[in-house]
Amino acid sequence: MISRRFSQVDVFSSEPFKGNPVAVVLDADGMDSAQMQQLANWTNLSETTFVFAPQHPEADYRLRIFSTSAEYPFAGHPTLGSARAWLDAGGTPKQTGRLVQECGAGLVEIRHDGGRLAFKAPPMSRFGPVSEAERTQLARGLSLAPERLLEASWLVNGPEWIGVRLQSAAEVLALVPDFEALGELKVGVIGACPEGSAEQFEVRTFMAKDAVREDPVTGSFNAGAAQWLIGAGLAPESYIARQGTVLGRAGRIHVELLDGEVWIGGAATCCVSGTVLTESGLTAAQ
Repeated sequence: MISRRFSQVDVFSSEPFKGNPVAVVLDADGMDSAQMQQLANWTNLSETTFVFAPQHPEADYRLRIFSTSAEYPFAGHPTLGSARAWLDAGGTPKQTGRLVQECGAGLVEIRHDGGRLAFKAPPMSRFGPVSEAERTQLARGLSLAPERLLEASWLVNGPEWIGVRLQSAAEVLALVPDFEALGELKVGVIGACPEGSAEQFEVRTFMAKDAVREDPVTGSFNAGAAQWLIGAGLAPESYIARQGTVLGRAGRIHVELLDGEVWIGGAATCCVSGTVLTESGLTAAQ
């Protein structure tokens, strides 16, 4: 059996256990894809990550990201959670205040000042309106009349998100999705909070085919949504979104446009630390 350092980090909430957890295996060198996928399936979280020595000269570490059933080239809360775990485990960045994560989507820059972490939103590989057939499926899957979908756009930055804009946060909170009708679609829904609220938008994300069908807080979707809404003049250049409300969470995503680049930030707190034992695809925690 091989003992590897292990952390479970709560991301996007200043209140521990009120954000979105990610399992992080440090010292993952030597693990193969089958072992990683099995461990990710076993943790039963939306994502589990594995930290390797970097291959790119600019990177501080290399990250592989797995859901319970597939590997992702990029995901948001696993990026911030893994950065926090790496720093807490004694990782020393090559540049002060800046981390570079190597992953399937390329190099992702992460800012850190000892407190909140933020990643630079990766470019979207697919962006634009959905088809009429997809819009009809979205309306059916969200149990809404089609006219209540103000806009719907592809927001693909690793995960293949579709973003849907509704009129208000209240509409977002009232959604009762039909997961069978959503099928393979990964859908994020966003609506404006009432004037005077501390947060500007309410967000929910649905993945009917995943073990976690509603994600508590989703960095990748919020990254795509920020690029979409700020670019269209539908959101200010700096705002806070909330997510996880209906799940009893208190997710807060801090969005900022700096020098033409969108940054997605949030708190990240290590809530579990120890070791995980791995051998031949068999795992046990201690």
